[in-house]
Amino acid sequence: MIKKIAYFFFKKISPVGYARWIGVTVGNNCRLINVDYSSEPYLISLGDHVSATLVRFETHDGGVWVIRGENPKLDIVKPIKVGNNVFLGYGAIIMPGVTIGNNVVIGARSMVTKDIPCDTVAVGVPARVIKSIDDYKEKSISVGDDTKMMIFDEKKDYYQRKYCGG
Repeated sequence: MIKKIAYFFFKKISPVGYARWIGVTVGNNCRLINVDYSSEPYLISLGDHVSATLVRFETHDGGVWVIRGENPKLDIVKPIKVGNNVFLGYGAIIMPGVTIGNNVVIGARSMVTKDIPCDTVAVGVPARVIKSIDDYKEKSISVGDDTKMMIFDEKKDYYQRKYCGG
């Protein structure tokens, strides 16, 4: 019980350190928030500058449970590889055997069941490519605001003026 509590706090305090400790290969400058890993974390590889929030990495196919009576030793286990500069949206699930290329955005709640090529945006269940990263960038710049580096009060004032007329 004490071990479980210690692991829980380690995962919260140092999510990248925890991931590396359980065997995940993690590149530089990654942001992992409440990420879960299945029973083979050593088969997961994350490149540099990967962001993931409430993402689940599933390296095995649990569906073999229903045929395990006939095949008691059967397992389907495959690695997961995530490239560099990837954003995995809130609640995404990455399934066994998937490779996600470089410069990719995966939409929130997407289920990635097949490889996603570089320089794309993919969303849905199952996830499918909907646009290029260049199209995403162009759209984001046209609708976004340069507020990321503002201090809290400055940002609050900006958005209240923009959206609330105040």
